[in-house]
Amino acid sequence: MKITWLGQAGLLFDNGKIKIMIDPYLSNSVEKVEPQNFRRVPVKEELFNIEPDFMIFTHDHLDHYDPETVPVFLGESRKPMTVLCPFSVWQKARCHGKNHSYVLFNRHTEWTDKGIRFCAVRAVHSDAYAIGVIIEDLAENKVYYVTGDTLYSKAIFSDLPENIDLVFLPINGVGNNMNATDAVRFFHACGARRAVPYHVGMFDNKSPDIFDGENKIILELYKEREL
Repeated sequence: MKITWLGQAGLLFDNGKIKIMIDPYLSNSVEKVEPQNFRRVPVKEELFNIEPDFMIFTHDHLDHYDPETVPVFLGESRKPMTVLCPFSVWQKARCHGKNHSYVLFNRHTEWTDKGIRFCAVRAVHSDAYAIGVIIEDLAENKVYYVTGDTLYSKAIFSDLPENIDLVFLPINGVGNNMNATDAVRFFHACGARRAVPYHVGMFDNKSPDIFDGENKIILELYKEREL
């Protein structure tokens, strides 16, 4: 599986057959509401040319479900895709292009298609409907866990499988997200083999390197990497 970090919590998964995009934030919409949270990295406009097979939104915050980015990907002229999102997002997303399939993806919901199984798991965040996502590549027998925005909570672990190959987790420590210390604890507790720290560097000057866990993978912004 090839992974591209799109900035903040945005990710693109590509196994050569299908593309999965999660929480793309490709605008300056947050700054318009919170001026102190301006983009510190420019938007790579070429990303708008990507045609995902699946789009996942983990919760209804501007840097995850972005009202300026979403209409571009979900427009009527775009290739039909499956859009997975919890209720807080679903009620908004389905108002876009009618050629897409909008799946109400609340906690414990599963969706299997094109050799991938998706499962929504608990996240503990200020959006009560927020989710994390398990992505299982059935052909490669690989399991990826994107926590979404979340605090450390023991209640999450009962939702998780035992064979997580790679976990993506926030480390910025603000906005009801884990800080780097608790993210390391979470990594150990969830049993994942490797960890990718993210959700930094967009509205702050923090680096993924503040995550002091072993078996970590540091992604470079906008650069594809095979994992």
